[in-house]
Amino acid sequence: MVELAALLDRLTLRKLIALIPVVILIGAYWHRIPLPPELMLVGDVLAYIDIFSMIFLIGFFTRAATVLAVVRQAIDSISWMLRRLPTALRRLDIRHRRASDTIRRKRSTRASTDEEDAAVIPGLAWA
Repeated sequence: MVELAALLDRLTLRKLIALIPVVILIGAYWHRIPLPPELMLVGDVLAYIDIFSMIFLIGFFTRAATVLAVVRQAIDSISWMLRRLPTALRRLDIRHRRASDTIRRKRSTRASTDEEDAAVIPGLAWA
């Protein structure tokens, strides 16, 4: 009885799962039941479930790392644009100007185009 207790102490879940196909195989041969090969493949998968779970976890972490890198790049790009926004708004000079009759700016003799007046912010599209 002590030997059975020592055996049960050393019995792990992995060893127990690995014994399931052996029990199915012995029972099938004992009762002369034909077994399909897929059933034995399921037994192999159960026996090596730690390897399959590691492959699954590596694939999951690889995808998670890719998504995290894309999110990090998007956050960096947005923060870079937000840091440049005050400078661009100062260039636009969107505040209300005071009406001044006495001080007038000299107008340029050359014709200005819309492209010359536009403020340029790289990475930001204006509609």
